[in-house]
Formats: sequence, C-alpha cells, structure tokens
Amino acid sequence: MKRNLLAIAIPALLVAGAANASIEVWNKDGNKLNVNGRVYALNYVGKHDNTVDGNGDKTTARIGFTGETQVTDWLSGYGRFEWETATGSDASNETRYAFAGLNFGQYGSFDYGRNDGVLKALTAYTDVLPEFGGDASNNSLYLLSARTSAVATYRNNGFYGLVDGLDFAVQYGDNKDINSVETTGSDEKGLNGGKEAYGFNAQYAILDTGLSVGAGYTQTSGSDDNKAWSTGLKYDAYNLYLAGLYIEGQQKTAMGSQVISQALATKDKVKVKGFELVAQYGIDFEVGRLTPSLAYVQHQSKDAADAISGSSKYLAKYVEVGMQYDFNKNLTAIVDYKINLLDSDDIGAQGKNGNTKDTVALGLIYQF
Repeated sequence: MKRNLLAIAIPALLVAGAANASIEVWNKDGNKLNVNGRVYALNYVGKHDNTVDGNGDKTTARIGFTGETQVTDWLSGYGRFEWETATGSDASNETRYAFAGLNFGQYGSFDYGRNDGVLKALTAYTDVLPEFGGDASNNSLYLLSARTSAVATYRNNGFYGLVDGLDFAVQYGDNKDINSVETTGSDEKGLNGGKEAYGFNAQYAILDTGLSVGAGYTQTSGSDDNKAWSTGLKYDAYNLYLAGLYIEGQQKTAMGSQVISQALATKDKVKVKGFELVAQYGIDFEVGRLTPSLAYVQHQSKDAADAISGSSKYLAKYVEVGMQYDFNKNLTAIVDYKINLLDSDDIGAQGKNGNTKDTVALGLIYQF
C-alpha cells in the first residue's frame, strides 16, 4: 500500500525504500538523523462473514528514525528503526524495520537486520493502493516477499556506475530466524523448517521512458525447499501509473498460512500463484492532488484446494476501486472499495480471516 506514504529520506537508504516525508533533526560533521512518524485513522465499513479480524477500527500509529554517518568520502554507515502499534480490536505491535549497514557509494551497500525481503522490490510494483492490495507481499505464501527478520542484503544501483537504471540485490536469510513477526508474544521462529534462505532481484528502468521491468527468485536450502519467483512491469510518467505482477511459490514446509499448513498434512508440496494489475492517475488541483486507482488481484492454490475437501482454489480474488487525496505531503484522506469475488467454498473464504463480503475503507493519515 501507499507508494506515496512511505517515510524515510536519507540518500544512503534510498536502496532500501523511498520516502517523501520525514524531519531532519540533526545534520552536523557528517552525521545525519531523520525522524518519521504516522498516525493512520482508519475504519473498515461493511459486512463480514466472521467475527474475528473483521470490520471496525484499524487505526495505527508509527514512529521511526534513520541515521547516517560519513566515514570517508566513499564510505558511510547507516541504520533504520521503525515501530508500529495498532489500536483496534485486533491490536498488535510490530517492529517494521531494525537494521544497520555500510554504504560503499557506486560499489553498493550491505546491511543486516529486519528489512524487506528481496522479492519486496517487485511486489511493491502493485502494493500502491490506498488501503487494500499488496497480497503478493505475504511471507506466508511467497518466500522473502515482505518484511522479514535476520536478513543480510547487498544492493547495488546503476550496476557499479556502468549502467544507469540497472539495479540488483542479493540476500541471505539466517537459519531459523526468518519470519514475518507481525505480532509480539508468540514464537514465530522456524517458519521455514529452520532452513536458511537466499534470493536475488534485478530491475531495469528503461532510459527516461518511465518504464521499468524486474524479476526475482528466492529459495530455502536443502532438498525439501520452499521457493518463489516473480516478474513485474511498471510505467510511471505523466501522472499515470500502470503496473502488473506475476508471482509463483512452492512450499514443502509451512510458512505460517493456516490453509497451506492444512494442505501440507496430506501433500508433499503446495504451489501458489497469483497476479495483480494496478492503474492510477494523478490529478493536480490548486490545493492538493487526487489519485483514483483501479486494480484486480487474484491468488490461488489448486494443490491446497485439492487437499481440503469441498474447497475451490482462490486465496484472494477481488476488484479494487479507490481514491487518495493528498492535501500536502503530510496529510492524506483515502477511500478504498474492495469488491470481493470469492465464493464461500474458496479456500480464501475459510478460517478466521475468511470473508466473501465487500469492504469499504475510510481513512485520514497524518505523517511527518
């Protein structure tokens, strides 16, 4: 979600995420410190099949900082921490980011800690809707596709200064500690069977056309491996944003999804695949900017459906129609309508989070 709402603005960290709102609180003698935060007043309106994780208050608050220190003219160090808490009935706490690293200029950067999984660079192509969307950014379905703990990442922009627009990243996930950690108070280690994981991505921005393409692959070690791969395409120019993503995953050890875990009790492996399409157009006014959006999201697992009696294959299937109004870089209002296309026998409609009803999200965001 929210391509325009990510907050962090230190040049050394641009390889790890984009931003347009933060406060510089210190910049002296080669040392910088930025602070960012967000209050997202959000409510889901509509009917829900289940009483758990349904509609109602989804308000969250977020605070974080980034720091950079210049060591030499070619070497700098950096760190990032960001934490979020939810206030609704499903209130939880999450450490979103916690990592530190070194930046070697045109020779790339290296960091370790809790950071984006290497496939997140691609799933972010369609993870831009006002509230909904981003289903491909799900570590329970696709390995290293979202934020995760204990990852060491090397990134390089511009291919060592030789090819403008050609970026790549290589990532290693530490043994037993790779997880999504969205809530505190539970032991989530070993979601990949205690295996190490690794992956890479590559992206190319084609000259000044606004067109970018990307691909990535992830896998755990050993013969009983979990794996995922993805490819994406996006166009971002003249106030128009278009993006498409295709992703496939295979699990032999469950990564946290209740449906996949149930299916693996009777199958030796479960495959998941999906695609997402997004279109947005920005309209500038004398005060503010309006961005309507339209999207289609579909993820499925025939293997899981075959293993669960009476089930059909779709994990997620919906059309999104939304609008985001940016009063300025600090204040945004959103309305997002999720037209749910799941049937009651689809595997995505089962369990405590299952739902076949439409949902409207209404929100107001203040960020700095």
